[in-house]
Amino acid sequence: MKNKYGIGFFAAAIILMLVLTGAYQLTYYKARERAALEKEETREEEKASAAETPDEAVAAEGEALKEDAYYLMEVNGYVVVYLSDKETPFEYTDIPYDELPALLREEIRNGKYIESTEALYGFLENYSS
Repeated sequence: MKNKYGIGFFAAAIILMLVLTGAYQLTYYKARERAALEKEETREEEKASAAETPDEAVAAEGEALKEDAYYLMEVNGYVVVYLSDKETPFEYTDIPYDELPALLREEIRNGKYIESTEALYGFLENYSS
């Protein structure tokens, strides 16, 4: 009799853990989806406000809207390539930041701008081991 209660308690504990895990996962995915929608709405608002003012629209037609612009930045001692938004990592490299020339380290610390994919891969070829 005692064994039946033990098995029942154990089964109830497992079911409770599964329910809590499922609820956590559901909440997590809903929060991620909501954050992604808010980020997308913010970007759309920024694009709309930039298009409304003629001076900014003319200035934005150049390099700022190119899809293949990149930024090199230092993360945890290594060079990381980010997309033009400076938030989305494009490629993690094995190039040690400390082994680069001082002038290049200064540029990367401030976010070195790379205009094209060809220039990016040229840089990576030159500094990769």
